[in-house]
Amino acid sequence: MSAIKSESMDSLIASLSTGFGKVPPAAIPALLDCILASTGLSPPSLFASLLNVFPTLIKDIIKEDQKLGSDGCNYLTSLVVAICHLLKKIGANNIALQSFMSRIFIPLLKIVHAADREMLNQIAESFIDVVIGTDSWAVVEETLVQFFLRYVDLSTGMLEKKGSDAFESSVFQGLNDLTNDVGVVKEHMMSPSGPFPLPISCHILTLMLDAALQSLQAAPISEFLVAHGSFAEKFAANLILDLCNVTEGLLVQSVEHRSCAIGFFLPIIFKAFVSYQSFEISIHGKTCILSRKCFLKKIWKCCRKLFSLGPLERRDAYNVLSLYLSFFPCTEEYEDVDTSGSVEAFDIRAEKEFWDEIRRGLVDKEGLVRKQSLQILKNALHLNGGSQPSSGDSELKLREGGQIPRSMTKREFWADKEAKSMGVGKICNTADIYSNSQQQWEAFILLYEMLEEYGTHLVEAAWNHQVSLLLQFSMSHVNFASSVDGGVHQSQIEASGAVFNWLSILWERGFCHDNPLVRCLIMQSFLGIEWKHYGNCAKSVPETFVLGPFIQGLNDPVHHKDFGVKGVYSSRIIEGAAWFLHQYTSCLSERKRIAFLCNLASVAKWQSFCRAGLVGLAECVASAASGSNGEAKWREDAFLEVVEVEIPSESFPRHDKTILLDVLRFVIESSKQHFNPNYRFRVCDKILEAAASMVCTFEVPLEILLHFISALPREFTDYGGSLRVKVQEWLSGCGKKHCSANCCNTTEVKLLKSLHDFPKRFTSCNYLIDASLTYNDEDLDAWKCEAKRWARVLFLAVKKDHHLIPLFTFIQNHGSNICKQNNDMEWIPVKFLIITLSLVMELQIMQKRAAECGNKVQSRSESSVLETVVRLNYGEAAISFEKFPKIFLLILEELISFANMSCSIFSSSTGTEDKALPSSVRGKLGGPSQRRLSSSTTAAVLQAETAMKSVAAILSWCAQFKSDVSVNFAFSFLWKFFLKTVTSPSCDSETGAEICLAAYEALTPVLRALVSIFSPQVLDTIRENDKVLLPKVEGTPLLDSLALSFLQNINTLLAVGVLARARRAVLMNAKWLGLESLLSIPSYARATGLHLEDTNGFFSDAILRLIFTDLVESLENAGEVSVLSMLRSVRLVLGLFAEGTFHSVSSYNGVDVQMMWHLVHSSWILHVSCNKRRVAPIAALLSSVLHCLVFGDEKMHVANSEPGPLKWFIDNVIEEGKKSPRTIRLAALHLTGLWLSNPRTIKYYMKELKLLSLYGSVAFDEDFEGELADNFDARSEVSLLAKSADPELSEAFINTELYGRVSVAVLFYKLADLADMVGSKNETEDCHAALESGKLFLQELLDSAVNDKDLAKELYKKYSAIHRRKIRAWQMICVLSRFARQDVVGHVTRSLHISLNRNNLPAVRQYLETFAINIYLKFPSLVGEQLVPILRDYDMRPQALSSYVFIAANVILHASEAVQFRHLNELLPPIVPFLTSHHHSLRGFTQLLVYQVLCKLFPTSDSGASQIILLEKRCFEDLKSYLAKNSDCVRLRASMEGYLDAYNPKISVTPAGIFINRVEELEFECVPISLMEQVLTFLNDAREDLRCSMARDVVTIKNESIRIDEDPDCMEPSYNAKEEKLLSQLPKDACLDFQKKVTLSKHEKKDNDASSFFGNKVSYEQLVEMEKDDQLLNQFFQSRSLAMERIRASQQPLILVASLLDRIPNLAGLARTCEVFKASGLAIADANILRDKQFQLISVTAEKWVPIIEVPVNSVKVFLEKKKREGFSILGLEQTANSIPLDQYVFPTKTVLVLGREKEGIPVDIIHVLDACIEIPQLGVVRSLNVHVSGAIALWEYTRQQRSQQII
Repeated sequence: MSAIKSESMDSLIASLSTGFGKVPPAAIPALLDCILASTGLSPPSLFASLLNVFPTLIKDIIKEDQKLGSDGCNYLTSLVVAICHLLKKIGANNIALQSFMSRIFIPLLKIVHAADREMLNQIAESFIDVVIGTDSWAVVEETLVQFFLRYVDLSTGMLEKKGSDAFESSVFQGLNDLTNDVGVVKEHMMSPSGPFPLPISCHILTLMLDAALQSLQAAPISEFLVAHGSFAEKFAANLILDLCNVTEGLLVQSVEHRSCAIGFFLPIIFKAFVSYQSFEISIHGKTCILSRKCFLKKIWKCCRKLFSLGPLERRDAYNVLSLYLSFFPCTEEYEDVDTSGSVEAFDIRAEKEFWDEIRRGLVDKEGLVRKQSLQILKNALHLNGGSQPSSGDSELKLREGGQIPRSMTKREFWADKEAKSMGVGKICNTADIYSNSQQQWEAFILLYEMLEEYGTHLVEAAWNHQVSLLLQFSMSHVNFASSVDGGVHQSQIEASGAVFNWLSILWERGFCHDNPLVRCLIMQSFLGIEWKHYGNCAKSVPETFVLGPFIQGLNDPVHHKDFGVKGVYSSRIIEGAAWFLHQYTSCLSERKRIAFLCNLASVAKWQSFCRAGLVGLAECVASAASGSNGEAKWREDAFLEVVEVEIPSESFPRHDKTILLDVLRFVIESSKQHFNPNYRFRVCDKILEAAASMVCTFEVPLEILLHFISALPREFTDYGGSLRVKVQEWLSGCGKKHCSANCCNTTEVKLLKSLHDFPKRFTSCNYLIDASLTYNDEDLDAWKCEAKRWARVLFLAVKKDHHLIPLFTFIQNHGSNICKQNNDMEWIPVKFLIITLSLVMELQIMQKRAAECGNKVQSRSESSVLETVVRLNYGEAAISFEKFPKIFLLILEELISFANMSCSIFSSSTGTEDKALPSSVRGKLGGPSQRRLSSSTTAAVLQAETAMKSVAAILSWCAQFKSDVSVNFAFSFLWKFFLKTVTSPSCDSETGAEICLAAYEALTPVLRALVSIFSPQVLDTIRENDKVLLPKVEGTPLLDSLALSFLQNINTLLAVGVLARARRAVLMNAKWLGLESLLSIPSYARATGLHLEDTNGFFSDAILRLIFTDLVESLENAGEVSVLSMLRSVRLVLGLFAEGTFHSVSSYNGVDVQMMWHLVHSSWILHVSCNKRRVAPIAALLSSVLHCLVFGDEKMHVANSEPGPLKWFIDNVIEEGKKSPRTIRLAALHLTGLWLSNPRTIKYYMKELKLLSLYGSVAFDEDFEGELADNFDARSEVSLLAKSADPELSEAFINTELYGRVSVAVLFYKLADLADMVGSKNETEDCHAALESGKLFLQELLDSAVNDKDLAKELYKKYSAIHRRKIRAWQMICVLSRFARQDVVGHVTRSLHISLNRNNLPAVRQYLETFAINIYLKFPSLVGEQLVPILRDYDMRPQALSSYVFIAANVILHASEAVQFRHLNELLPPIVPFLTSHHHSLRGFTQLLVYQVLCKLFPTSDSGASQIILLEKRCFEDLKSYLAKNSDCVRLRASMEGYLDAYNPKISVTPAGIFINRVEELEFECVPISLMEQVLTFLNDAREDLRCSMARDVVTIKNESIRIDEDPDCMEPSYNAKEEKLLSQLPKDACLDFQKKVTLSKHEKKDNDASSFFGNKVSYEQLVEMEKDDQLLNQFFQSRSLAMERIRASQQPLILVASLLDRIPNLAGLARTCEVFKASGLAIADANILRDKQFQLISVTAEKWVPIIEVPVNSVKVFLEKKKREGFSILGLEQTANSIPLDQYVFPTKTVLVLGREKEGIPVDIIHVLDACIEIPQLGVVRSLNVHVSGAIALWEYTRQQRSQQII
């Protein structure tokens, strides 16, 4: 029996299995009911059977990692629905329910593909329906809920919660069964206890809670439920508590966890709290309340945490806020739900951090974050409509009417109309006010969206207007920022100036907009605000905005296009920013202003500034510092009612002003990266102004003040410096309002006292941080820097004699006892030496600056009393120069004794053994060179070096003023030190070698001092000491033995090899510095007039050759620090070789070629190995290798037709100069000076001269200017280069790209002066060499102009490289015109006429014309031979004829009196016919020139007595009268602005005429606008005016014709359809053409002559042939008309209107697209564009197959209205407020599609005609497509829709 039942059950299950695949899930319950009723089976038995066979039933359905098909989903859903229906039939059976959950429901959720979400929802809904029907919430809570919660907790890493072990075991068993039976193998199914998918867990929990809440709301309320509560309510409360806790944990986890919390849990929790303010929950027998307020606070806390983590977390936080605002849109809405509850509501919108975060999001760099923030803001303000205008009676609209408002340009008016079409104009009216805060917020959002989405024109139209209105409402108590959401969050807005927190968002977004035009517009708008009109509310602008976005915007170069133009380092934006900062800080107290200035200047520390940006920052700092102090300027209606009272400056801590001065110093130092001195002066001036306004010098520590002043460039604060007076005024007393009454009186006294106390504090041992008295080089360098800063400020502050008395006392007291106090632990002698050394160095700098200033004054005046005037102007220097030598001489002997004692360390180097080195030396890698000595030895060595430097410096200074016993004694001491050092033996140990190295380091300043004071007494001292220490051989030059010993000792020390590599470099530097000093002795001796009594000289030829060889061999590997000294030594050696006649060199043999080859090769390797092209090394290289005394030797340039060493070197320098502008400029300066001195060498350098003439590079090198200003070595080396022939031109052009050819032009202009002396009594060989070189170079350039590939090219672009090279070549040829002589004039004129007959731009032709004029003025006989026949060649090009007319007219005007009237008779007759030329430019050009000739020469002509001359006179008088009175001629002459009167051909060929007189045109090769260019510009302007007038008339006629065509009564009845179609296909001009017929005149009709038209047989036959041709043409037109009809029949009824476009590639592409999609027409503005080559190239004949209609821009509106009446729908492709996405729009069959302009789009007047606007949906960041691409996409979408309809 049981077997039968089993078989029947199996058959039933099989039948059900088949039915599940065929019966829909909705019919399954009815099917089961029928089966149960018919079979008598009980639901539990059928349920158990289905439960057992479930894995078998789904075995063939579920496949591994495959999504189920529709049949499989239906089958599986039906099966689950059947089991769930049986569960409902069974009733409340916990065991059956648990079995279903563990064996079917949960395993099924885990193994089914995640993409089958819809099926999972159906399964879950069926299960929930069972739970609701059986009220099994308690079972589900204990099993299923705990199961899923546990897996959610496990995924987050939280502690495990206790679940039902039995239930989980059954779940695992069910998973195993399914896995084994179904055969599904997945990674997460390898272990049944593996992690459950988090999204599925969250989804099921969400569905369960949602079902419980719905069940709770739908259940009727009974007394039992009121008393005990329902199971669903308890279930919901407990689950909400669990989900709240889980959500809080998920939000701070990974992205996946946050997405689950936001996507699943938060919506259902928010939904629950919308219905219930709180839930009662029983926990361990205690009743707890889960309130909405508590949960929302926790969520807000999580959001704040997410905001601070990163961009991804920020986005998720915004998603949470969006959810919150969607569920709780308004406080009142959900507060009224449960009025009985006493729980206080919580609203995130009431939190200040919420609004702060929105503001931060609105200015975020990431576009997606900005969009989210904007959407949240809209939701918070209930403005979900975005920028759509508000509706209702409260909507305010702009006045209607077409009148243009006052002060509105046409562009602004057009933009305003465009804005109205976008809904902008509906926000408010200029004369009205916002009716409520909602409209104010709409205006804010509108402006924000404009910056994000729309074009420039919309921003321009609406920005200023809307912002000004918002500013007006910022003054009112009720504004858009103070009434958000009905006052719920007024607390965060009611603070004054909160409206500016929102306005600053708009400004910030505008400042960083992608479009530079928008950035400029917003900045100008912001700076143009008149803050006084808004209650002085500038102070309410957030400081974070001012210090951040505003300053960053000010750093944008796009705002400063006029910066640096003509030497003005400012701009309108900078001035506006400074004025704003002045207003912004005008009401701040001093404390707040100082804090603000510190923050403002500190911006330079973390932001990199461009030149204009740093100047703007400095201007803003100065302007903010100069704000009104101690004055209350608040108006009564201002925001703040509290006025801060000024507090005396004494009550402020010094710390604030110390910080301020320190950050201001950083701004000054930042300006040093830009080397332009004018720019740096601007920054320093403004920062100094700010410092003087805010800080008294005694209010800050002296060290800070010294650092600040030392940061100022010396050229500004030294004598003659532009900031010196301002600095001295600040140091002596500020005189500002913020100072107290006694401040200015005591400033100078306090500062001087602090400066006087500095030496005592500085030399004190207590001043050291480390109590030990050991120190190293780094300590010494730091002390030197500090002492230098002090000395610089000291001499700025001291003005009177008695100010120096305390300092003199200190020097005398400490200097006289320095030997006795050497062991005194209270002070350090080396620091005293540093003090004295810094004083001497500062005095030397002062002396040089004073001398330079004196020279400048002397160069401007030659008055005999000038020296006295200069000394009076520099009284400060006079005080120092007179007083200090006396004090120094008093202590000099004691200092010498101390130095002698200290130098004993050098004599102990012989037997010194190596000792252990300090760890700081052994372990240090890199950095400055470290002495390999012990600490104590290092200190002793440094003391000896410092002592010798001090003695040498004091001696060189005092010897200038006095010469007494002390000076001679000091000189003797120094010379003995030199002799002792160079004769000391070398050491084998490293320590001994280091001590010897220190001795040579000390010797360097000693030698420099000895050389600088060389005198006869010094010479005697040298001889005496030389005899004692170095026995001299008779006949040996004076310095031979010294130089030889010096070199040998150092080379021996180097050869020992015990010194480290870095230390060897230091020794090599000392070697070259010492050698330079020794080699300088002869030049110093000659400068002082010293002559040796004997003839031995200073050096022998052998020693010099030895030195030269050593130098050349070392040049290739020279260190950077040694380069200058080595090159100077080379220069000195070559000079000594060349000047043997001065007894400097004995046995003189000179320099040979081989020596120079070695030198040029080594020096070139040195040059190319330098990474940096510094001015000083380059100048030293040029002056050393290209020595002026060697350059005149021709064998150094060319020998045996091969390049010599100097030519090889020059070729390489100029070639390398193509990449290095400063190299070629310095080379041009030096070489042109050498060539001028040695004209015989010029013939070897034609190629190099041509390269210099045609060279061009960057226009300005700021580093070059900076190095000359800052670097003394650079200035001195440049001054040693060969002198320019024109110093003024060199100074003006040395740092421009013009200098190469300017220097060459000056060279040949000076050579021309020499050439003109040929044949005179002053004639020399140099004169002949100058003439020959000039002629040679002239012919070389003319040949290049005619034959060179580039220079001879006729087709080239304006401002191109070829254009520039042509101008440069002919500029130089003009200068060379003076070298034209009879023997070369034929070659010159041939080349000239070839070039004149070629096509050249006017900028080039004017130089050809100037050159030709000078040639014909110089050779008058050529006028009749060449010019007259040329002018009678009427077939010549008009351009060439214009040039010859100009040449002829100027030859007449500027010829000498002897030949002027001869030229007039020869040239005027052939010129006059050109007054009637058909070429407008030639005609106008000739009118100008003939009038000029007639005005100058016609009144002086003699009419004579003949009638012919009288007739000629009358003709010329009438001609002159016509040219003088005709209005067009008068206008033409007026536009020339006296060009012809100012033109002088002789001055125009001078360097000054080419360059200096036209310096304002430096932008392009110093080329002025030529006369022909001015004539063409005038004629083109006149023609353009006429063309515009005619175009307006044509448009009017066409519009009238269109209107006439619309009236059928006005159409001619004779027109048929075919003729109309034929005419429409004819070219444009054919419609306006005349019919050409033969019409005889009256006398021709009466004439019976054989030659009449009809009587001529030949003519008659021609007429017959013409008629035949006409017939053939008519047949052709008919056939073509039929073909066109067929083409038209297949075209789509779509017309594309592209009349608004003007770019040829877009129009050609659209023509091609229209042909491809068979559009019935393309409308363009001008049909002439069809003949353009570029159009035809892109369209590829498409214009021949698509009808193209000419619709001018002004006729587009009329054309569209006409087409609308013909039944066409008028569409526009444009982004508007109401535009429809392209994929959502259904195109009408008859469509006219209008495309907008490339940038501005469709104008507003045409938008109003459109039936609809469509836009292409865009997903990227860039918000626009190319108009051709957009049109093509729209055409394809239209075609696709039409094709789809045809298929249907």
